[in-house]
Amino acid sequence: MITLRKITLDNRRAIFNLQVSEDQRSFVASNLSSVASCYVLATNGGHPFPFAIYADEQPVGFVMLTYGNTGYELPSIAEDSYCILRLMIDEKYQNRGYGREAMERILEFIRTFPAGVAEYCWIQYESDNLVAKRFYESFGFRENGEICDNEPVTVLRL
Repeated sequence: MITLRKITLDNRRAIFNLQVSEDQRSFVASNLSSVASCYVLATNGGHPFPFAIYADEQPVGFVMLTYGNTGYELPSIAEDSYCILRLMIDEKYQNRGYGREAMERILEFIRTFPAGVAEYCWIQYESDNLVAKRFYESFGFRENGEICDNEPVTVLRL
């Protein structure tokens, strides 16, 4: 069973050591960099939500969610919306359904509106990452025609 858990002093190193395969590394920042971004965002008025992704008691991935300002170029629907800014499953745990189940848990969490009510959730992705595009579309995300930081924006109405 997949769960989202806080990053703690006890699990932080395990989370920082998770990584995607070499051919996927250009698509997602390291988890250490992402957690550092969460700190910077939080200390500047943002609303980051970093989580370790666990399969039972094994850390298998990481997700970074934000609400409103992400500190990056924003699409027109970003204000009062949630963003899945980073999502990764470690290379050793891919192709086991963990990413799909993690996305279900992520969307359940977002729909609790932990930082405020929202109409949308959005994700940017590298245009040549067709696996990510199909994955997001399978959850109902659709491109809205915007490009931010040279990446297509895909949107889900909550």
